[in-house]
Amino acid sequence: MRLAALQTLLPHRALSAIMRGATRWTWSPWKNLLIRQVVRRYGVDLGEAAAPAEPDAYAHFDAFFTRALRPGARPIDPDPAVVLCPADGRISQAGPIDAGRLLQAKGRDFTAAELLADDRAAAAYRDGAFVTVYLSPRDYHRVHMPLDGTLLETAHVPGRLFSVAPSAVAAIPRLFARNERLVCRFDGSGGPFAVVMVGALLVSGVETAWGGWQIPPYAHRIVRRDWRGRDVRLARGAEMARFHMGSTVILLLPAGRARLADQLTPGHPVRVGQGIGRLSETIFQTPERTSTM
Repeated sequence: MRLAALQTLLPHRALSAIMRGATRWTWSPWKNLLIRQVVRRYGVDLGEAAAPAEPDAYAHFDAFFTRALRPGARPIDPDPAVVLCPADGRISQAGPIDAGRLLQAKGRDFTAAELLADDRAAAAYRDGAFVTVYLSPRDYHRVHMPLDGTLLETAHVPGRLFSVAPSAVAAIPRLFARNERLVCRFDGSGGPFAVVMVGALLVSGVETAWGGWQIPPYAHRIVRRDWRGRDVRLARGAEMARFHMGSTVILLLPAGRARLADQLTPGHPVRVGQGIGRLSETIFQTPERTSTM
């Protein structure tokens, strides 16, 4: 409870704005020091990066943090019925959405309607499934499509910027439904699905492949954008967004549309492109083939 009380008092947006400036400072001694410290402390594998494995290859720390990977670094499960993991990181929680409620941590939950800020949209996920992935500083911070999808709507939901580290997730009630976030709703071959980019303390921004910067500016009210009819279609495995500094991604799948993989327990490491579930065979018929799920 002390952690929750302390974080409630912090000037979340001001601290994140300071971090945004600090991570874009191009002075070589500063940005190289930051990059080396993060690589050393968190064991970042720069051998996977598209750029050379040295700090001077990046204009500033944020360019390092949002780095692209070399081709083939994240192979994609070829079976189109397999639901792909949207982000590198570790499973925070995963499982069924029980009467519209998602598990946050032991003894804590929140509703899909709160998370999506839309009661009507949340109805499709009332008895569906969810996967929450926590991205640490060591991880690749671009988010990819779990399935083929056509963008329906985005909603920039205002809120706080509590830390999403495991200790905060365990301590702060309804954290993911209280933090500033970008809700991305899609229509796919297996029905609707949603990918929610959750902001966090010191996270300086969210950027999408179709609309560029979404956060900041920070919102003072819910900002919805209707993308229907604009033909924004993204292929399974394609980059959809990125975090400027790390946070959490939540994937929501509707009732009866997919079965999650058994290994998605809290703390389990995951990577972009690996199988985390499978669409129902009654919805998506595919030939028998080998899957990495």
